Amino acid sequence: MENSSNGSLIRLQDVVKTYETGAGGVTVLKDIDLRVNTGEFVGVVGPSGSGKSTLLNMITGIDRPTSGEVFVAGQAVHKMSENQLARWRGKNVGVIFQFFQLLPTLTILENVMLPMDFCNVYKRRERKKKAMRLLKMVGIPEQAHKLPNALSGGQQQRAAIARALANDPPVIVADEPTGNLDTQTAVEMFALFDRLVDEGKTLLVVTHDRDLSAQMRRVIHLLDGRIEHDHLNGHGRERPS
Repeated sequence: MENSSNGSLIRLQDVVKTYETGAGGVTVLKDIDLRVNTGEFVGVVGPSGSGKSTLLNMITGIDRPTSGEVFVAGQAVHKMSENQLARWRGKNVGVIFQFFQLLPTLTILENVMLPMDFCNVYKRRERKKKAMRLLKMVGIPEQAHKLPNALSGGQQQRAAIARALANDPPVIVADEPTGNLDTQTAVEMFALFDRLVDEGKTLLVVTHDRDLSAQMRRVIHLLDGRIEHDHLNGHGRERPS
């Protein structure tokens, strides 16, 4: 395993991302340097088009940098093939989307078991038990055998969180996970995120909700593809990016 992360669980070095369009190149991320340590709860905020989702996509390997390096859990993400990335992501990064992305023809239990099946982790007979434990943890065990469209938005997001935790990944990334939820449900989601961090997970969450971002322990502000501020809430000091 290649390890150039300098002790950080996540390390981005001189990351640039440029997309080619009919009108020429558009640079979405510019010279991003970022370190995230194990057990941090990091909010990523900024106006639309500032590069928030692209930053998460660099960390998950969903997208690749035009230049620069990305290391997560000791792996050089920017050097892996697509097949390597898919397997690595399944075991090391849990991804939570704004629109849940649950497969509509599978039950909630089957959706949570999918990452285990894909990565062939745990013995087959243990997967159902593991998935049920996760559904209990997020508070919806009674929904296990229902299809996603029978659940409320908050319940579907809880199921998506359980699915993201299926293979016990060290890193969880979430892109606007409360964007389609009412205020009370969003608060409950963040309480669950806090609990995951207390249990040793590392979370990066893109959000437009200022009240919720104010509750995060560390907040990164992006503007025009650059990190403008990187600070710890309640500590009154800047963090180096």
